[in-house]
Amino acid sequence: MSYPDLSNDVVRAVLDSPTPELAMEQTVEMLKVRLPHYTWVGIYLMEGDELVLGPYLGAPSPHTRIPLNRGICGAAAREKMTIIVDDVNADPRYLACSLETRSEIVVPIMRGDTVLGEIDIDSDKTAAFNNDDKVLLQTIARALATRLADK
Repeated sequence: MSYPDLSNDVVRAVLDSPTPELAMEQTVEMLKVRLPHYTWVGIYLMEGDELVLGPYLGAPSPHTRIPLNRGICGAAAREKMTIIVDDVNADPRYLACSLETRSEIVVPIMRGDTVLGEIDIDSDKTAAFNNDDKVLLQTIARALATRLADK
């Protein structure tokens, strides 16, 4: 499996989905199934000044609502930029979800300058994410933004 192939498959599924909700569900499922080092895959949506957990696959998360001033997810939305954390135990912003989680990548889903939500991925491996993951997820986030803007 190559990242460009996966990117094309997910973007096509997002754009062909009949609803934004199904587009998000398909995204989460395709990423979780096709990238085994993606231990937890979820999408948060902006609701006021909080991120609200949408579709996800992985262990249940206690963080169903995250204020923008908390956690790595809040920082990514606030700063409007992708954040990769190689070792969550060394980052004071990390909101612990699972004792097994070692690294995280958070990619904002943006329409223009507005954050609509974000893709949040955890891995049980330290330094699990690299530029290939960043490019993949940012491409998918752009496709999701077109669907979420229609909500």
